[in-house]
Amino acid sequence: MSPLNANVTREKALETLKTYNTEPFHIRHALTVEAVMGWMADDLGHGEDKEFWSLVGLMHDVDFEKWPEEHCVKAPELLKEAGFTPEFIHAVCAHGFGMTGTDCKPELEMEKVLFACDELTGLIGAAALMRPSKSTKDMELKSLKKKFKDKKFAAGCSRECIAQGAENLGWELDALLEKTLRAMAETEDDMEAEVAANT
Repeated sequence: MSPLNANVTREKALETLKTYNTEPFHIRHALTVEAVMGWMADDLGHGEDKEFWSLVGLMHDVDFEKWPEEHCVKAPELLKEAGFTPEFIHAVCAHGFGMTGTDCKPELEMEKVLFACDELTGLIGAAALMRPSKSTKDMELKSLKKKFKDKKFAAGCSRECIAQGAENLGWELDALLEKTLRAMAETEDDMEAEVAANT
């Protein structure tokens, strides 16, 4: 199977993202999910498609800041205009399946990983901010599980979506939590450098 093709460089992708996203919170989320998706590509044996996985992570919420009511519906227009391939556009929109107006269903493993990790990175990021270190690097799985079970904590992060994501992948919930936490911890320094350079 030939490698997935985005047809757009990271530089152009970042420029497109920042055209429609100016809030530091949204840029940080995009860079976090980019880092996690790249880590997951390596971890799951998709190293040849790592750039594609990473760019999908970077661009997944391209339309959310300006058009929250049209999330994953406005994105195809913006991404097509920027030169992204149809396979890339499908991958971005599939993370909104069942929650937004898109009918793109996660089919590839990469699309299922994005669906599963998107909300979870927000939960882990919020949990990290509560720690003295403000870091994911010293966070343990049991601590994350406690936050996951506390529905009042980071209430905007859908537990249903995270659980559904694990199920779509055929993973135990703990495996998803553990992998995503490791991904964030191991990419944190590089991601923070990107945040500093782009916000």
